Amino acid sequence: MQDKSFEELYKDILNRKVCLDEPLPPGYDPRHLDCLLHPEKYAPVIYTESCSECSDSFERACSNSCVFDAIEESEDGKLHINPDKCTGCAVCVEACENRKLTAGRDILAAMKRVREGKGPAYALVAPAFLGQFGEQATAGKLRAAFQALGFEGMVEVALFADILTMKEALEFNRHIHQKGDFQLTSCCCPVWIAMIRKVYNELLPHVPGAVSPMVACGRVVKRLHPDAVTVFVGPCMAKKSEAREPDIADAVDYVLTFQEVKDIFEAAHIHPETLPESEKDHSSGAGRMYAYTGGVSEAVKITAGQLKEDGTFHVEAEQADGIQGCRQLLARLMKGEVTANFFEGMGCAGGCVGGPRAILDREQGRKNVEGYVQEAAFKTPLENPYVMKLMEKLGFGTVEELLEDESLFVRRF
Repeated sequence: MQDKSFEELYKDILNRKVCLDEPLPPGYDPRHLDCLLHPEKYAPVIYTESCSECSDSFERACSNSCVFDAIEESEDGKLHINPDKCTGCAVCVEACENRKLTAGRDILAAMKRVREGKGPAYALVAPAFLGQFGEQATAGKLRAAFQALGFEGMVEVALFADILTMKEALEFNRHIHQKGDFQLTSCCCPVWIAMIRKVYNELLPHVPGAVSPMVACGRVVKRLHPDAVTVFVGPCMAKKSEAREPDIADAVDYVLTFQEVKDIFEAAHIHPETLPESEKDHSSGAGRMYAYTGGVSEAVKITAGQLKEDGTFHVEAEQADGIQGCRQLLARLMKGEVTANFFEGMGCAGGCVGGPRAILDREQGRKNVEGYVQEAAFKTPLENPYVMKLMEKLGFGTVEELLEDESLFVRRF
């Protein structure tokens, strides 16, 4: 009888109680091992054991909670999650009273690839990182921690949020001229974009063609280092699904949550707060704001204000967070019950700092990021010389050329 849980196998492998070079010991489920070694075959959320306990479909809180109808029933009555439909929003994990759902893990597959050494590995770290690995774990110390794991370096995705902020501000200033027209931000939240694409697709014409900062970062790293391994690190399970979407799968090789990285730091006895500083902070305050609800709107608002010529047009923003909040806002948009002209949605309450695999509670996470915003040497991407240097290195002569590029920052929905 197989009586070891998925979590036990995961921890035992990390702590080297189970060796992957040897046959799986008795008591472990081979399917659990397959989930850990080949995460690309599975949805970001997995069933840790076979589930058919809720015989009445109306009692199935997991499937009833899924906006995307990703939880399906096979012929034998067992439930499974369709990887092509699951966004990783994690609502079903919270809804399941039987506790048979959990987040998938990419850490074993990712670290195997990093340690193979076939190309330099870069950790692409989400703007919500500050304080997640210890109160004293600054960006510089975290960079040193990733280097101790075998990464060539760490890149703050906030720098690419800067670039996407300029692109969205340009789109706003160029296209939002008619009374009653509006723009839906396309930048950072894969759950928000999935809801628009799959449920409220009539609103797609209002979404500018842009990749997320994560994808922009991965693509730029691979442009500069073609053999690089790119590993995104953040609080979000939905990023695992986003990274596998066919039209943008060229950008990010693996997605790890903050919790997964914390687990590997502990297993490797790496304590970021004790390591030396390796400072290379290049993002503006605007890019760092993407970590919390309202941050994208504010970043675009102040940047659009710097870009506009006549001073007469303003961003009037409205935000929603959490699945239900986003659905309500999109429903209002469909009915024309809006007065704003720029809309931001975050699938998690509080934004990325409230992600399902964040380590800190969202209030403390937001407080930390707000402090990091204030510490930024530059307020907006237009003031940030590192943004301009990077754009020149990538072949962009002007900011306006961001609207025309098809290879790095544009996505056609």
